[in-house]
Amino acid sequence: MTTSTTTTTRATTGADLAPERGGSASTALLTDHYELTMVQAALRSGAAHRRSVFEMFARRLPEGRRYGVVAGTGRFLSALTRFRFGPAEIEALAARDVVDDATLDYLREYRFSGDVWGYPEGETFFPGSPLLIVEGTFAEAVILETLALSIYNHDCAVAAAASRMARAAGDRPCIEMGSRRTHEWAAVGAARAAYVCGFGTTSNLEAGRTFGIPTAGTSAHSFTLLHDDEETAFRTQVDALGPGTTLLVDTYDVRTAVDLAVRIAGPELGAVRLDSGDLVAQAHEVRAQLDGLGAGNTRIVVTSDLDEYAIAALAAAPVDAYGVGTSLVTGSGHPTAGLVYKLVSRADDSGTLVDVAKKSKDKASVGGRKYALRRLDEHGVATAELVGIGERPVGDDNDRELLVPLVRGGEVVEGADDVAAARDRHRAALEELPVKAHRLSKGEPVIPTLYVDDEHPPATTPEETR
Repeated sequence: MTTSTTTTTRATTGADLAPERGGSASTALLTDHYELTMVQAALRSGAAHRRSVFEMFARRLPEGRRYGVVAGTGRFLSALTRFRFGPAEIEALAARDVVDDATLDYLREYRFSGDVWGYPEGETFFPGSPLLIVEGTFAEAVILETLALSIYNHDCAVAAAASRMARAAGDRPCIEMGSRRTHEWAAVGAARAAYVCGFGTTSNLEAGRTFGIPTAGTSAHSFTLLHDDEETAFRTQVDALGPGTTLLVDTYDVRTAVDLAVRIAGPELGAVRLDSGDLVAQAHEVRAQLDGLGAGNTRIVVTSDLDEYAIAALAAAPVDAYGVGTSLVTGSGHPTAGLVYKLVSRADDSGTLVDVAKKSKDKASVGGRKYALRRLDEHGVATAELVGIGERPVGDDNDRELLVPLVRGGEVVEGADDVAAARDRHRAALEELPVKAHRLSKGEPVIPTLYVDDEHPPATTPEETR
């Protein structure tokens, strides 16, 4: 890397990460009021304990996007293990009369005991893909809606942006540095999602501590301005961090700063960083200057409101690494993945599961517990997303299973939240997509979603069923 980098040795699943407070605090109140009032009403009617199946999916991808990316799985599973209504949570609900005493009694004993299936983290997805399937009683499954959507909608949006940026960067590393541009805990989730999708390091130390992501950073303009002159600032930084550090050279005059940087650190200078101006022109000028000064191995890092388009435009410039902040943590124009969480099946009075679906105009859903397959051609390239109900296609050897178990009987499946595995999985999933998936121009989903049931061939897409 071109900046000072620290890799933590402690990589957890995030179980000790509680939004805004730290520690192992409950996540049970990270939810909406109506989730609990539904539980109260269902308890009163007796329907709360009906077996139910909920699915999370996107009706459509954000405008112009050709694929989505699953991220947030590990964070959701960690939050699920801490979804408990302890004395403090019960007291808060009682003080504001959110629900009645019978519901509070139910919540005191709440433990999710069902099963969760989902697309594994790092996988790509398309409209209608059942990213998460939650099976349990109505009460224990419906209450997870807001928690699941808040995590996945944020992390999937960041992941899709990160994937496009990392792909545009090619072999050049990308540094996630958006902590100052979003909520302090959203920044941790964003760093994790970016790492899954190919970013090499993050500036966020909590993400480093919790998820084992390599961290990097050196100095800002304030450090230069703190000192009486640029030379003093550079000497101080090199003395403290060594000649392999990255010096920020655009506080005053770039050419003068590069001369100073090489004179002070020598040809072993690790990197210089450009944070303003015409980055393409400056990169060429600085590269020529560094080479002329004998610092041919000194790298050039560029920052300054980069997105995937700016990174692509810099492809022909002599740039060695990109630092990305605002555009990354805000989903590069699409800060949510548009996911919804819907009941698709529930038990009737006899205990038999029946399919249910929303029929309202423009927001219809497809009932029934789904399976999901990625259809591949003879070259292993994806041609369609098959979302089906009932029996899977028989005799096909070119359909890849997409859903995997995440929770069994209330217990998280071992390895379901592995960040390194998700990172490898994303790389493989991208290689499976048609080449046009990686175009930065706006377009439709790169493969169609085909719905299949026991009686109909795979001939309908989500757009047609809406």
